[in-house]
Amino acid sequence: MNKILKIRDLTLRDGQQSLFATRMPQSEIDKLLPLYRDARFYIMEVWGGAVPDSVMRYLDESPWTRLRTIHDAIGNVSLLSALSRGRNLFGYVPYPDSVLEGFYKEAIANGLNVMRIFDALNDIDNVKSSIRMINELGGIADAAVCYTVDPKDEPQSKQSFFGRLFGKKDKAPEKIFTDRYFVDKAVAMEKLGAKIITLKDMAGLVTPLRAASIISELKAAVSVPVDFHTHCTPGYGLASSVMAILSGVDILDTNIWWFGGGSAAPAIELIYIFAKKLGVEIDVNMEAVGNIRNALYDVRRSLAQFDLQKDNFPINFDPLADTLPAEVDELFDKAIEAAKNFDQESLLDYCHKIEAYFNFPKPNETVKEAEVPGGMYSNMVAQLKSLQAEDLLEDAMRLIPKVRRDAGLVPLVTPTSQIVGAQAVNLALDRKKGKPDYSNTSNQFISLVKGEYGHTPVEIDPEFRAKITGDATERPYDVNSYKQPENPALDDLGGTPLAVNNQEKLLLELLPTVAKTFLRRRRQEEFDAANAAKAAEVEASKEDAVETQPIVGPVLSAPMGGKVLSVNVKPGDEVKPGQLLLVYEAMKMENDVEAEKAAKVRQVFVVPDQVIGTDAPLIEFEP
Repeated sequence: MNKILKIRDLTLRDGQQSLFATRMPQSEIDKLLPLYRDARFYIMEVWGGAVPDSVMRYLDESPWTRLRTIHDAIGNVSLLSALSRGRNLFGYVPYPDSVLEGFYKEAIANGLNVMRIFDALNDIDNVKSSIRMINELGGIADAAVCYTVDPKDEPQSKQSFFGRLFGKKDKAPEKIFTDRYFVDKAVAMEKLGAKIITLKDMAGLVTPLRAASIISELKAAVSVPVDFHTHCTPGYGLASSVMAILSGVDILDTNIWWFGGGSAAPAIELIYIFAKKLGVEIDVNMEAVGNIRNALYDVRRSLAQFDLQKDNFPINFDPLADTLPAEVDELFDKAIEAAKNFDQESLLDYCHKIEAYFNFPKPNETVKEAEVPGGMYSNMVAQLKSLQAEDLLEDAMRLIPKVRRDAGLVPLVTPTSQIVGAQAVNLALDRKKGKPDYSNTSNQFISLVKGEYGHTPVEIDPEFRAKITGDATERPYDVNSYKQPENPALDDLGGTPLAVNNQEKLLLELLPTVAKTFLRRRRQEEFDAANAAKAAEVEASKEDAVETQPIVGPVLSAPMGGKVLSVNVKPGDEVKPGQLLLVYEAMKMENDVEAEKAAKVRQVFVVPDQVIGTDAPLIEFEP
């Protein structure tokens, strides 16, 4: 019996976030959902990460609508997953358990099944509450161990003064991020209740041999399914995914063709070819995947302004219908042979040739050499450009290992990658100006060193902490200091509160700046719609009014404004004293209007549902 490989499709979340800045609108997603239902992926990642922020900030859409709409279309065919930064949720600061629980509860109620939970420091304390809550609320807790590497030795610090003086090399720094480090984190997470363990390689730095060794050890150490998540940025993604399959991984994260490769995860179509040759069954309807692929081509074209490869698409390819040239087909066979022989160099060479044939982006050599996430590198370039100090990029890159070691050897993943990168730039500027190191420190770096982001993999030197924060003692973030954002009444919009339900209040807590703008637009739309409805109602009342003749007889008028509920007489009727003529609502009460004396009705000026004002004519009697 063939081994079955389950697939988590990342296209609608991580795929578009990695390649197109999370700009896919709901209208495009809606077109794809019927096709996704037929594909029957094991898991679809559709939410979390940058989605809640981006869809409000750039698309003026509700994150809750996105999740609910996808669930309504997919049902229980595929599990829907989101990415959470543990105690930071989808934001950038720690939140108390009350906020975590409120968000998770609402997410699961709106169709979420799997919450992938990670922490930038791999601090178990930062994920344990989320794992417990997701399980208690009926979801599936997927705990992710963030992959990172030990920094390369700094060129200026390979030998101490005495080492150089006596010709001896200093002892190399102890390796921290060994296979055992990642496995121990995974075991601890499983003990806390994790139902899936993910090796999360956000920067694409897992080499094929590391993928083989870590995945193999994870499979031996935990009893829950193991998932592998990587990116192709530095050129390892496809080859490492092949090694993960050979090493028994249960779930593999992929994207669909036009949203795969480059800075995203590998394309499922290439994984399908490898799996078929390995005798591994992909648990997906590939014909339906082909239909999604065809639709995604136009979606990608619509996102051209955010696409760095908009003029250099991969060639179109259908693994079910197209025949590969013999020499390309042979590349797949040679790659598999190299993988089985643990020949990493040859495996990478064959996989790069495969990707080149299909015109996927080449490996990013800068990211590969620096061993940092692509987003971190681009942020550093942007920071230096804004300071008109682009010439310091090489110096800043060389200083990353020092900043990492000083700050407790933190992994490079959001938000610590941005914090370390920015501080390396500051350090390069300090040295250029002849100032001592860390003369200029960001608030985020101070918080990281203080301990507010959690426990670092290596303890920070108390003297360094005192230098940066003014106190040698580690001080974790005090969640009791959390202040719930204000939910003000909008006086200019009729006094309505900014957030009118629990979902909106949660958005306000999570992303207050973005949510304020987004929610105010919703209240403005509702205010404008209500005013338009009132104006239309007045116009309708005028149109519905009965055509009348000139008044010549006594008239019964409305004692106060209101809405007519019923009219019990018509022209020509003879009425008696005390007879009910009509009923109207005013001041939240029903009011009976009765005849004061015997008379004959000449005209009726109103109809049911008509809004009337004080002293408006109701009925005219014969003179």
